Amino acid sequence: MENRKQTASAALKKRELKPFVKWAGGKTQLLGKLMERMPDSYGTYYEPFIGGGALLLAVQPDRAVINDTNAQLLNLYRQLCDDAEAVVSAVNQLDAAVCGKERYLSVRERYNEKIREEQRDAESAAMLIWLNKHCYNGLYRVNSKGFFNVPYNNRVTGRSIGEDNLRKIGEYLRGHCVAIREGDFETACQDVKAGDFVYFDSPYVPESATACFSDYTKEGFTMKDHRRLAALFRRLDALGAKLMLSNHSVPLMRELYGGYAIQQVEVRRAINRDASRRTGREIIVTNF
Repeated sequence: MENRKQTASAALKKRELKPFVKWAGGKTQLLGKLMERMPDSYGTYYEPFIGGGALLLAVQPDRAVINDTNAQLLNLYRQLCDDAEAVVSAVNQLDAAVCGKERYLSVRERYNEKIREEQRDAESAAMLIWLNKHCYNGLYRVNSKGFFNVPYNNRVTGRSIGEDNLRKIGEYLRGHCVAIREGDFETACQDVKAGDFVYFDSPYVPESATACFSDYTKEGFTMKDHRRLAALFRRLDALGAKLMLSNHSVPLMRELYGGYAIQQVEVRRAINRDASRRTGREIIVTNF
């Protein structure tokens, strides 16, 4: 049994993979601290809020379950798994022309048309990457109808991807047992077993009454959802799973996860319209 377990230290032997999109709450800067706190061995790796996938791509587990509610984001993972070369080609076609505001808005409208018609293909995956590189502050936000509505960032030229990185991500996803699920975090974790490792990188609890950001999907993420997540954390703990969660360092989080190991860390906020507020504190919660 022991030789079937995955180890965190094994990640050091793997090829370096980087997130292909900038995502609110992305954990690239926290990777070292997160990896230090991962268990030495575990069964299946679960990440119910995959986002940009920084930890997944760093650890590259042999068996993983990733999940999100953002259908277009999940399409990007699936397209890279199925045919990364098609995504690379589509992004390069978008990059081939100079981008002004009119062109940005045209691509954004085409992307939203694909959302409207539920077209999930290599082109929509490429558009997501391209828009992420040309939109304001690298922000992914949708309106109440689920359409991408972030304005242009005035970037005229430049590469939107590292081609080899996308190809290697596709190779990793194809070459390992990585299940890609879409839906609620509780459903994504319904088959977690004792010894499995679950990392929860959920939408942030607001630091103040006006600091809420949960518009990655039109449904948002409510305070009720945060309490539901805390209840799931405790159920999985009782089951014998190995758990880690990160979020803002606010009193509510300490209340929700009281009794577990909680460590505070300093972070930079990559997405905040006020540059003076791009620093903050987060906590890393573990049950081991």
